[in-house]
Amino acid sequence: MLSKLKGFEVSRYSIFIILAVVFIAASFLSPNFLSGDNLLNVLRQVAVITILACGAMTLIIGGMIDLSAGAVMALAGVVSVLVYKDTKSLLLALVVGILVGIACNRINAFLVATLKTPAFIVTLGMMMVARGAVLQLTNGQNVLQLGDFVIFGQGNYGWMPIPTIFLIAITVLIWYLMNQTRYGRSVYAVGGNEEAARAAGIAVERVKYNAYIVNGLLVGIAGVIFMSRVNAGLPNAGVGYELQAITAPIIGGTSFSGGVGTTAGTLAGALIVGLLGNIMNLTGVGSYIQQIVMGVIIAVAVAYDVWSKRGKAKTVILKSRKEEPPTASPGTAPETSPAGTRSAL
Repeated sequence: MLSKLKGFEVSRYSIFIILAVVFIAASFLSPNFLSGDNLLNVLRQVAVITILACGAMTLIIGGMIDLSAGAVMALAGVVSVLVYKDTKSLLLALVVGILVGIACNRINAFLVATLKTPAFIVTLGMMMVARGAVLQLTNGQNVLQLGDFVIFGQGNYGWMPIPTIFLIAITVLIWYLMNQTRYGRSVYAVGGNEEAARAAGIAVERVKYNAYIVNGLLVGIAGVIFMSRVNAGLPNAGVGYELQAITAPIIGGTSFSGGVGTTAGTLAGALIVGLLGNIMNLTGVGSYIQQIVMGVIIAVAVAYDVWSKRGKAKTVILKSRKEEPPTASPGTAPETSPAGTRSAL
């Protein structure tokens, strides 16, 4: 009994144990890792990935996916920068960036939920459309001289970086939506078994629409923070960020087959991705090797998810077989107790 309890606790908190191990290992690998400036830099960097990962998590739990997050983030961020340069309004720039993210994901939602087009194909197409749109909008040139726009990504409230404030607020909001509202329960139900959810009276199409809209809101915010942090509107920004956004929740325990996942696990997964990237930069690992490492992490995480699900399915099948009562063969009289009048023998 004690061994089972220990195994349960380890499996439940394994992602946080891994996060602690990565943090400790990084502190030994580089003397600069534990410096205040570096840790604050990690918090700023991981904010964008975590925000994107929260949106990716809601979609994956619901049985969907978004391959356009990086390109839409670039489009939303650049449009936000252009709006600020024209109006000098930080609030309007933020709102417009969010609206761009929502608009692109509203199109994704229509094609996926209403027209029943596979999410992989739809969002792959949106990735190309958004990337082409932002390059056309800027003629492929970076937008510079952002002025006070940098406050979103480089500013501090006291000692706390503003991107970290966004990260905390969004993580709490997504946790609340997924755990304390009917919307969150519906997303889990749709991802677990869409037909069963439909039979239970859940409006599946509406759930998918809402999931993409939430994702679009987060992608828009991530775009604004990213452009502010790098102090430029970069039309080529966000390449590969959609993969990192998917990697973080998968590492954190979100099932690629849908219906399973937690916000805390996604946050831990995003921190692991951010810490790995940071320590590879500090130790001089090349960008190409970093891509290889991230690719291996994705493959291992998905393979483990599939393997663990297969193992659980086998356990359930074997358990159900053991619980089935034995059946008499055709033409054989039922066996009774010694007090009965007949016996199979």
